[in-house]
Amino acid sequence: MSTLLLRLVFGGLMIPHGYAKLTHFAEYQSDFLNLMGMGTNISLGLAIFAELGCSVLLVLGLLTRLALIPLIITALVIVFSAHEGQILGDGEHGFLYLAVYVSLLITGPGQYSIDQTLFGRSATADRRFV
Repeated sequence: MSTLLLRLVFGGLMIPHGYAKLTHFAEYQSDFLNLMGMGTNISLGLAIFAELGCSVLLVLGLLTRLALIPLIITALVIVFSAHEGQILGDGEHGFLYLAVYVSLLITGPGQYSIDQTLFGRSATADRRFV
């Protein structure tokens, strides 16, 4: 039940960030972080994919571990690029997202997920691994 709560809360809280970036793409693109020289448009598109698309998958518990990878990368960028590693300052929220996303990657989607319904025990944490 706790994994469901974490998925709903932290996935649900990230969705509005991605939706805002999607609906205001033209406004965001000029000032958005140019990650690794990819350009602001590509960086913004990847952020929207993670924050909106992967967060929806996380809330549903569908392909959870795969969806968490872009979310973890996004949280790392938020903390270490956008906020220069200030985990107790401006980057605190990003660090909290990062901690929860890594925890969910380790534990899996939990019992109340589409992954569990479709794939059974393999969707939850493998007890030999944890």
